[in-house]
Amino acid sequence: MEDLVKIMLASGKAGLDLAFYVLLPVLVIMMAIMKVMEARGILALVARTVQPLLRLFGIPGAGAFAIVQMLLVSFAAPLATFSIMEKDGTSKRQIAATLAMVLTLSQANVVFPMVAVGLNLGVIMLTSIVGGLAAAAATYYLFARSVDDTGHTEVALQPVQEKARKTTILNLMIVGGQEAVKVILDTIPMLILAIFLVNILKTTGAIALLETILTPLFHLIGFPAVAVLPLATKYLAGGTAMMGVTINLLKEGAITTQELNRMAGFMTNPCDLVGVAVLISAGQRCASVARPAIAGFVVGLLIRGVLHLLLF
Repeated sequence: MEDLVKIMLASGKAGLDLAFYVLLPVLVIMMAIMKVMEARGILALVARTVQPLLRLFGIPGAGAFAIVQMLLVSFAAPLATFSIMEKDGTSKRQIAATLAMVLTLSQANVVFPMVAVGLNLGVIMLTSIVGGLAAAAATYYLFARSVDDTGHTEVALQPVQEKARKTTILNLMIVGGQEAVKVILDTIPMLILAIFLVNILKTTGAIALLETILTPLFHLIGFPAVAVLPLATKYLAGGTAMMGVTINLLKEGAITTQELNRMAGFMTNPCDLVGVAVLISAGQRCASVARPAIAGFVVGLLIRGVLHLLLF
């Protein structure tokens, strides 16, 4: 019982650290910027411009912001876009497609630090876009085609209200920041529970068992046996934990930069316990389409993974 309590306390501390010192600063700033762009009509203008192209893949125009936020900011940044989609009339099928795309894209907070140790940035960006769009299309046209879209068939690009237009930029940013704080507070329980589950799996030896089971498969696709550790860490503990483990393996010479780039297609994405918990916390509509979005992610992941194996 004493060990269980220690795991609970450690999980709580890790969850709060992640929520308040990683997610909150990013989301407050992103939500503040998005609120200003929404009030000034910039968001609607960009959405109208790119909507014809993105619509082919089932993605609403606002999905362009999610792409930029994921590739250039962090895995938590698209939460601002999903929060807006929850309220602006975006259909659940389009939310599902966008979520699948975001889950497939590379997260900037992991990619850019790893570029310094040999990760190929150009290839990562290319496979992210290709895999992300494929995941979105698979979700929209296949996995989420039966999602109830009653009353929500297109993105509602509402005109900017006169009151919002006259509000000062500072006030708009404050409102956006306050909304971000509420989103993060709602996220904390899921974060702590996800981290607690990971810690339990580590303590019980489940991760070590997983390494033993997966090693033969990794040999077949040309991964070193030690690759089990960063990949298992990624999907159970998140991208940040994976990054720390991988960089240590590179420094120790346990894996080469070529092997790193071969593995990157399978592990530089936010689809893990923590990442999914954070992204679906945007609202009920987003959470309700998590299952078809994850199915679409699998399609995008396989495409990204195969591309990296072929290119390296």
